[in-house]
Amino acid sequence: MRNENEGEDPAPGDCLAPTYFIDSCDPAIASKAESIVNGIDDADVAEKARQLFYFVRDNIPYKILWGLPTRKYLKASTTLARGFGFCIPKAILLAALARAVKIPARLHYADIINQLASENVQKAIGTNLFVFHGYAELFIDEAWLKVNPAFDLALTEDKGYYPVEFDGHDDAVFQATDRLGNPQFEYVHDRGTFADVPYRQIVDAWIETYGGMLETSNI
Repeated sequence: MRNENEGEDPAPGDCLAPTYFIDSCDPAIASKAESIVNGIDDADVAEKARQLFYFVRDNIPYKILWGLPTRKYLKASTTLARGFGFCIPKAILLAALARAVKIPARLHYADIINQLASENVQKAIGTNLFVFHGYAELFIDEAWLKVNPAFDLALTEDKGYYPVEFDGHDDAVFQATDRLGNPQFEYVHDRGTFADVPYRQIVDAWIETYGGMLETSNI
């Protein structure tokens, strides 16, 4: 029997339809996706994916959420309208934009340690362990590629992080070290892949890890 924390490992064909969270059928999502890939050859899936990645990475700035996200907060259309988000809603938005232009997309979650997390952040949540960090996986050239659009370029330059770059052909995830070779991100537990957001699992894991430090967002 599959452990619920191991994910679903959905196939490409199960990662094209809209869902409540990955609402690729939303008119604003569909319109934005089409405008981003406009002019790119239909066969050049890698370049379409690359352009979608950079839109989410840099046009939707990273902003940490000091609380438990509501279901509505995590919806792709909500994030697009809001104009900012943390790793999970940004990954959901990328997945929705990809599905809107017929690129199979799913979500991947892992627990990570951020060695460069600020003192304020560590004090607020009591640790430098980030549970259920989220990123997207896009199916390109018969392979799933890990694609993490979380930190916008302005933030990485400000914090000294090594920016995540995506060429449409290789995985693009957080680097283990920063520009100076200092420890940066460590992936410590793989939560697996999902065709949609495992909302209850995320919330339960956050409550278990961070306890009363979190409040429910009303957004």
